[in-house]
Amino acid sequence: MARIAVIGAGMGAMAAAARLAVAGHRVTVYERSETFGGSVGRYAHEGFAFDTGPTLLHLPAVYRDLFVKTGKEPLERCVTMTQVDPASRHIFADGTTVSLPNASRAGVVAALDTALGGGAGAVWGEFLDRARDAWDRSRRPLLEEPLRSDWQVLGRDPYPALRQRRLLRSARQAGTVAEVGAWELSDPRLAALFDGYALSYGLDPLRAPAAAALLPYMEETFGSWYVSGGIRALAQAVYERCLARKVEFVFGGEVARVVEKDGRAAGVELLDGTVAEAGHVVLGARPNPGLVPGQELWRGGDVAVQPGQGVVPGRFLVLLSLRGARPADAVHRTLVHPADGAAEREAVFGGRLADRPTVTVLRPDDPSTRPDDAHEAVTLMATVAPHGAVDWTDAALRERCTDALIEAAGAAMPGIRERLLHAEVRTPAETAADTGAEGGSVPAPALAGARGAYLHPGNRTRLAGLYAAGGWSHPGGGLAHAGMSGALVAGLIVEGDGFRGSQ
Repeated sequence: MARIAVIGAGMGAMAAAARLAVAGHRVTVYERSETFGGSVGRYAHEGFAFDTGPTLLHLPAVYRDLFVKTGKEPLERCVTMTQVDPASRHIFADGTTVSLPNASRAGVVAALDTALGGGAGAVWGEFLDRARDAWDRSRRPLLEEPLRSDWQVLGRDPYPALRQRRLLRSARQAGTVAEVGAWELSDPRLAALFDGYALSYGLDPLRAPAAAALLPYMEETFGSWYVSGGIRALAQAVYERCLARKVEFVFGGEVARVVEKDGRAAGVELLDGTVAEAGHVVLGARPNPGLVPGQELWRGGDVAVQPGQGVVPGRFLVLLSLRGARPADAVHRTLVHPADGAAEREAVFGGRLADRPTVTVLRPDDPSTRPDDAHEAVTLMATVAPHGAVDWTDAALRERCTDALIEAAGAAMPGIRERLLHAEVRTPAETAADTGAEGGSVPAPALAGARGAYLHPGNRTRLAGLYAAGGWSHPGGGLAHAGMSGALVAGLIVEGDGFRGSQ
């Protein structure tokens, strides 16, 4: 079997590596940093521990499939996963609070009816019905198959927006997240709920297609899962599965370029000049122009990296070490919504700092995150403009944003400032330094609609033998999507260009 070089040790790259090794290939992973996991990091301080990347797993079936296909031990024997219930609590600007149960459509409808009144639950339920239609129409070509050459068919939005007749004016249909919120959801708090889903994935509600309805549909249908020890424990399990399948890792091995011979990828050259020959190369990182000198990896009608989105945001994290026990009734994930969502969107996607951001408060009930039960580890998170658009090395700016997040978190955790022992701040500048992602941007999942503007480059490249996996390639960012990309790349290499995805 062929020798295969994998560039990067992110989740998508490792998923591909494990599957390729099981198929009999000799796989070596070259990682620029000193550890695996890509954006799935962990920060520890005096007995406290925090995820610095994704914090919850959605669509766990992706990783269950990976572990079934690559060894005898299933996922649940390698990590401990629990469903987070309630899945989320939402605090709106008018003081209304609603807790949404995990993976219970009827429960979500009932909770919204009770908290918001006015038939809000039924309105949201009907919206999810339309989101399910969009899921059924686009799931396979969008997530389970390699990006097809006629990808333009995914440029049509699969969301069946309501046709609304208007007196003396032509009928209208929602084409964006914001329009769905304004024209179909009726209650501004429901609109803020949908906006919050989009924003948490780094999508601009004013521009992202209505097909983003797939995001709340997936979460509310397949559930939100917490991995004991944090998502870093999942990365550790995938890494160990790779080692068990004899995948080799070269840490501190930054790839300078892909070696090309006779019109195909033939290996990689490291920064120190070392050349490693390979029959196939898997790019598990965001491509840079010098990786394949003189060769455009995608061109002439190929899908580019989200041209329709413009600014690709990053994440601002405040990791709080707190005195005092976590209350038994604490909610794992709370979103505090601002009064002026439009101002937040304009700031984030206009390259500025939002004065009142949407803040996600994460309070895992996990003994491994704290030194003892008399303390609590809490993460505050907001979507922000990337480094470069905003100078995230500016100390005053960092302090201002930190204060805004802690202030907002007070709605979910009264008295949070009085409990504070230590705060660690991580911005897109740190993300860029740790992962190499330009500006510390975090890729969003691929979406149909918007004439293909929210698709990602295909797993095949223009250079024979070179494939792309991970969040910057099809089907986009997020833990589940990265795992899917690894499966697609492995299928293309093992079965050839005729591979059409899982059945």
